Amino acid sequence: MSNVKDNNGDVPKKLYVAMFPFLAFGHMVPYLELSKLMAQKGHTVSFISTPRNIDRLLPRLPENLSSAINFIKLPLSTVGDKLPEGGEATTDLPFELISYLKIAYDGLRVPVTEFLESSKPDWVLQDFAPYWLPPISRHLGIKTAFFSAFNGATLGLLKPPGFEEYRTCQADFLTPPKWVPFETPVAFKLFECKDIFKGFMVETTEGNVPDVHRVAGVIDGCDVIAVRSCYEYEAEWLGLIQDLHRKPVIPVGVLPPKPEEKFEDTDTWVTIKAWLDSRKSKSVVHVAFGSEAKPSHTEVDAIALGLELSGLPFFWVLKTRRGPWDTEPVELPEGFEERTADRGMVWKGWVEQLRTLSHDSIGLVLTHPGWGTIIEAVRFGKPMVMLVFVCDQGLNARVIEEKKIGYMIPREEKEGLFTKESVAKSLRLVMEEEEGKVYRENVKEMKNVFGDMDRQDRYVDDFMEYLVANR
Repeated sequence: MSNVKDNNGDVPKKLYVAMFPFLAFGHMVPYLELSKLMAQKGHTVSFISTPRNIDRLLPRLPENLSSAINFIKLPLSTVGDKLPEGGEATTDLPFELISYLKIAYDGLRVPVTEFLESSKPDWVLQDFAPYWLPPISRHLGIKTAFFSAFNGATLGLLKPPGFEEYRTCQADFLTPPKWVPFETPVAFKLFECKDIFKGFMVETTEGNVPDVHRVAGVIDGCDVIAVRSCYEYEAEWLGLIQDLHRKPVIPVGVLPPKPEEKFEDTDTWVTIKAWLDSRKSKSVVHVAFGSEAKPSHTEVDAIALGLELSGLPFFWVLKTRRGPWDTEPVELPEGFEERTADRGMVWKGWVEQLRTLSHDSIGLVLTHPGWGTIIEAVRFGKPMVMLVFVCDQGLNARVIEEKKIGYMIPREEKEGLFTKESVAKSLRLVMEEEEGKVYRENVKEMKNVFGDMDRQDRYVDDFMEYLVANR
């Protein structure tokens, strides 16, 4: 397709792009959002994933784009008997099985290669995990972009070329790395470091590759780094990544959720909306920890009892297990729902989070600081009270704290323990108190950036112009 010329003998301005995200919804969804924006601009996209994941993504695709995005379903192996049938995304599996999902993902090497060889896209936009793909793309004459679902600050803490990895113990991660030339609070807390060597720095599962080697191979082998971010949020980090890796770094914008997208009025939404409508403006705490995080029993108890102690209305989307193979579902404290029934709703199923977050009754979000969740909260001008559950969330949280658009619940340094009192105090601080006014005001200012669709769309235009010019 890249060799076809128009009537004037010029290279055409429309692209054919292949998308290959990792098997996590925090990655697949932004890849799909970027695919939709590309398709709206007249480009053609092939979206590569597994059958069950694609079936779950299809409801997010508007009918008018169905012909411009071709979904390529590649079956995933079960890695012997280690990966349950149907476990095709991180949200389907308990944490201890994620390494086998990555092994199965690596097993897509041959069918992905065969597809690229036969379809010959102009570009492949790939995720951090398939470290083996850049050499294949180069051999086939296809340009490769690493499209990072992580933000720039997270990428900036990875060891760049020319530096030795001096971080060999937890204490080495408690301060910003020595290649960062500017003052920043972006580093890990001690309790956030406890799992950083397992899976990320050192792999304990036979046949898997540590994440640090995966992302290093991808960054080293790609032609350009595209980041789900914008200069207004982290210009210093985006500039640093380009300086360190000596290749183009292009922000594609934050890919904010589009409020004009239409939803069906399901029975679920009718019930939830009626409850939210009965509450005062900006009075309700929206509680949700996404598809990846699963608080422990102890943490759920502290969150629930903290909500109760705060006296604030709340809407809690409670995920009790990570997929059907999780044998240890969490439970709420006995009597909690009965005691808080006059001011709280616990919803134990899936909800359309964009609808609930955008409702006027929501005053703040109690959540994890995953990058996608941060974008959604800021897009609708909701300040955050945060709890970190997986490693990159801590780095996101430092940036959010620095910008004062979110507040971290105080935790014990070594184990990360927190109390119901700290939950209640944090919620009241951000929701009601004068001291918390700075969070409520600052998030309104950042909403003007994340929610400016024209501004964010220009980032995508600039990225597409680069891809066209450098195919």
